[in-house]
Formats: sequence, structure tokens, C-alpha cells
Amino acid sequence: MTSANVRPSRNAGPGEMLRFWRARRRRSQLDLALAAGVSTRHLSFVETGRSGASRELLGALAAELEIPLRERNALLLAAGFAPAYAERPLDDPDLAPVREALDRLVAAHDPYPALVVDRWGDVQLAGRSVAALLDGLDPAALGPPVNVYRACLHPGGLAPRIRNLAQWREHLLHRLERQVRVTADPRLGALLDECRGYPAPPATALPSPGSDVLLPMLLDSPAGPLAFHSTMTTFGAPHDVTLAELALETFLPADDATRAALHAISGELS
Repeated sequence: MTSANVRPSRNAGPGEMLRFWRARRRRSQLDLALAAGVSTRHLSFVETGRSGASRELLGALAAELEIPLRERNALLLAAGFAPAYAERPLDDPDLAPVREALDRLVAAHDPYPALVVDRWGDVQLAGRSVAALLDGLDPAALGPPVNVYRACLHPGGLAPRIRNLAQWREHLLHRLERQVRVTADPRLGALLDECRGYPAPPATALPSPGSDVLLPMLLDSPAGPLAFHSTMTTFGAPHDVTLAELALETFLPADDATRAALHAISGELS
């Protein structure tokens, strides 16, 4: 039996995959069948392999279950259909306009740190100031490729420089846990286990309600103490696996001192 915690093997059939994702999303057969416009009996037969499913039905079920595009392709392949979504590396010529747009977005945030990360938190593009903030870190914490979770939480990474590490660590682990829940990706699961295994700082009291609207990252740097608010931006309605898994993360100054320090760093880099 496939449970919500045991991902189907590569040789699994479409029914087993659907049963896994339905259990993971905590949807009943009745609920899912009604939402997809099929009978519960037919859905049951599809899940057990007694009946096949059309490409259209698989697409409807995948949409209802919010299955990531990468896994939707795997579901279609298991049923004998061609993948519905292209999957190309970011340096593919067909994605040149996208890469150029991302390059412009990252450059537009200069001197504030900005980077483009993939599904696993690996950095695909980064602004000039990012390298300055990572200068002097243990190479073991920087890959390649540079991974934002590892770079922040590894004891040889930014962790010793983050003054509110307890709260920032909790924030990053929560974000990573959510990615694992959404994708059921074993590589993300392994990364989560790795990051949980890094030395954890002593627990600190949670801020009182309303004391701060956003959790800042408080970072010591050669330019002095810095304070950042972070934002994440994703593509809307992507139809490409690579684009669906990319996000632009920006770190905006949370105070005037940080703003001035970043402009000074930018001047030194010019």
C-alpha cells in the first residue's frame, strides 16, 4: 500500500501515483471524484488499475490535487501519454528571453541582494552584492551550487553571522518543510534532514504580537550590522517545469543604516 509518506517508485502505475497524491492532500475519493466530475466508482477503478484514465481526466485530477508540473509529467508518462509540460535548463536557447528578463530583475535590485533559486534552493542567478555578503565563508557551505538553505544554516556559512539565528532558522526550516509537503521531493527531504542536523542555537522568546510586521534577517558583516526583509516572487501560470520551479528572492534594507551600507558596498564593487 502507498501511504502519504511513501513516494511511489519510478515504475509505479498512474493509479498508485494518484492514490499517493490524494492521500498526501488528504482528499477522499468522493471529494476528488465530485470535483473532477467523475463517479467515485470510476476513480476507485483508476486508482486500483482496473480502469484506465484519459489524458484529460488525469489532467483534471492533477489540477485538483495541485500536483507540481514535474510530477504531472511523471503521472502522464506512467499512463502512456506524452508529458504536457516542457522541461529545459535555464540556459536553453528557447528560455533566453526569460533568462534576460531575470537578469534585468536581479540587476534592477542592485545594490540590494537578489537571487534566482530553483525548486531545491540552488542559486541560478545572483546580483553583485550577494557575493560580497558570502565572502569568507567555508567552501563546504557554498557548494557548488550555492544553496540558500545550506549557505544560511551551515555552521561554516552565514549562521554565525545571523544575530537572530533561532528565528531565521525556524523560518527557513518551515519554508523547506512546506516545499517537502507540496512536492514530496526526496532530494528536498534529504536537504531538510541535513539542515535540521546543523547545530541549533538556543531557543529565544518569540516576539510579542504586533512587535514587528515582518521577521527581519539581522546579519553581521564587514560593513557593519545589516537588517533585511525578504520577498519571494514566482511566475504566474507557467507551462514549463523549469519556470514553475524558479523564484526570485530579494533582500530589501529594513533600515537606513543597511541601505547606506549596501550603497557603500556597491561603490566598492564598481
